[in-house]
Amino acid sequence: MTAGLLRRLVGVTSGAELLAALVVVVSYPLMLLTALLPATGAFAVVAALSYLGDHYLHRSGSYLLVRMGKARVGLTVRFLVRQLLLVLLLARTGWTDETVAQVAVVGLLAFYALQVPHTALVTVLRRKRRLPFATRNIDLSTMPVPDGAPRWLTHRAVEKVLHAEVPMFAGLLAMVLTEETLPGYVGTVAAPALVLLYLLALLPYLRAAKLPPDPEGALEWFDGWLREHRPETALYFSGSKESVYQADMWLETMERLDSKPLVILRERAILNRLATTTVPVVCVPSAVHLMNMDLSMLRVGLYPANVGKNLHLLRVPTMKHVFIGHGDSDKIASINPYAKAYDEVWSAGRAGRDRYALADVGVRDEDIVEVGRPQLASILPASARPEGRVPTVLYAPTWEGWTDDPGNTSLLLAGENIVRKLLTAERPVRVIYKPHPFTGTRNPAAGAAHQRIVALIEEAAAARAADPRWAAEAERTAADRATAQATLRAVEQAGGGSAAKLATVWDDASVSRDAQTPADQAAVEERAFAEWNEAFWRSFGWWEHRVITGSQPRLFDCFNESDALVSDISSVVSDWIASGKPYAVSDSAELGADEFRRQNTAVRAAVILSNDAAQLDELLDAVTSPGADALAQDRVELKHYLLGPDEPTSLERFNAAVNALAARAEARNQALGEAGTAAVVSTS
Repeated sequence: MTAGLLRRLVGVTSGAELLAALVVVVSYPLMLLTALLPATGAFAVVAALSYLGDHYLHRSGSYLLVRMGKARVGLTVRFLVRQLLLVLLLARTGWTDETVAQVAVVGLLAFYALQVPHTALVTVLRRKRRLPFATRNIDLSTMPVPDGAPRWLTHRAVEKVLHAEVPMFAGLLAMVLTEETLPGYVGTVAAPALVLLYLLALLPYLRAAKLPPDPEGALEWFDGWLREHRPETALYFSGSKESVYQADMWLETMERLDSKPLVILRERAILNRLATTTVPVVCVPSAVHLMNMDLSMLRVGLYPANVGKNLHLLRVPTMKHVFIGHGDSDKIASINPYAKAYDEVWSAGRAGRDRYALADVGVRDEDIVEVGRPQLASILPASARPEGRVPTVLYAPTWEGWTDDPGNTSLLLAGENIVRKLLTAERPVRVIYKPHPFTGTRNPAAGAAHQRIVALIEEAAAARAADPRWAAEAERTAADRATAQATLRAVEQAGGGSAAKLATVWDDASVSRDAQTPADQAAVEERAFAEWNEAFWRSFGWWEHRVITGSQPRLFDCFNESDALVSDISSVVSDWIASGKPYAVSDSAELGADEFRRQNTAVRAAVILSNDAAQLDELLDAVTSPGADALAQDRVELKHYLLGPDEPTSLERFNAAVNALAARAEARNQALGEAGTAAVVSTS
């Protein structure tokens, strides 16, 4: 089993985390063994390592801790077991008949008894300081939001208060080693005393003067902000934390609108992960709170996803509602009958209009507006590959979807064949594998296929590193790669302090008050990311296969590093077409090339792959021999059909569509009497 596979199975992301996890797991049987022997010195060393390993896992935010909690070996249990093993050591070394040992047991009981009021107090403070909404880029200075307890009291509070037992643990160990009872008594008294002091330090923050307004007062204040600020266009989003990219992709467009924008989110987990933006953002988890807000000044609502919670804004009659989606593709999601609920559906190009017409799901042609895809501006066209370098092929399959349709993803039936053929191609290529973030979330078989593909790529990367053909290039470029790696570390260490990171603190009231994004913050972060992105790609060899998961590098950055794409029916293909570079699409449902092209517009200029991936040579011909690229002109024509014309720009068309729809909403409100419709919104 490779180290990479072991890390994934355990739930850690680095070698250091894996080592810490192994230390924690192994420490408990070793403490049991050394307590039984007894070997007090060895017990003390192993216990210290156990504390350090546990602390490192918490500092690094390891997902392993979540898995341990689900397995009922959470933090409190681990501390308790460690203390019980210490009691066993006391018994094996003959201390159980001594008064100090009995006092220690009483002290241990008192220590855990005090955990109850501490946990209750922290929970009450968290609840009372949680506003009914959380914000970014909204000035709350006129709302009385006093400072809460200092961060050192509230951050990882349970972990800190459990560590208050360290003096007791150390004192009792010192007692066994020195045969002096004083350290045992001192440590036993110190542990519950520290918890008591912790409680007393938190209590003053429960006073009314230290708490923000109640929910009714806070919502009344926010209605006043809405009436004063008067946002006109809202980006509305609800989803899981993994789906935040669907909102992120629209933030820059929102910043560049002519009208005043507002982002409305429904889940705090989404707000915590939302990318940096200067647009005002409000997160309102409660449907009741949202539906009672005065939103009558809004004129246009933009929806990137079809989810049930959209209903809570769709009910506002003084605005027009638009489905903008989070990609343009031939997937079933792009012709969802839910789209009938909106006033308009915006597509990138003519293909979207035709798609709805053919689907006949009730979306009228006059309600479709072609606005392009503003997000695609960062995708670079094909350029000459540096002399001597092998082509890079990006494999970016979509996830398994909500149904068991074999056409959803190539991972299940074709993925391993695709990757294996690319890795063993007679004409060498570099493979970049970037799966959809939802891969394996519904179908474990897709997750298992993903793991096998990762193993194939890691094995091939190791073999290529040992091959003399590439070893010489690795030696030649070692200095440049080392410089890039140093730059990468420097940029990562310099990062932090954005509103998104601040939002992870549990004190929502303080976070909302302080979460103001400086006007140039987005530009600063974009420059830092550009530096990070450039260093990332230089930090490993241009011949090295790579697995890329997570949000960075972004998909479009992978596009710009690649000469060809292999994917499935998804918006990935439609977006890739903006680059003009060759691509292949997997016909996982085995419809046959002609029928597959007939049903899916985006593959009309693609190499069509069967599940055995036998046609991959056609794609490799296109990227290695320009004269063999028979589909080049087809891609040019398809780009205009899918994404619309280059002029006017997509942003200009999008802005014009927002303005036109806002004018329609305003005209409707004037005709019906805006005051009356506003009253309907506020009282319904």
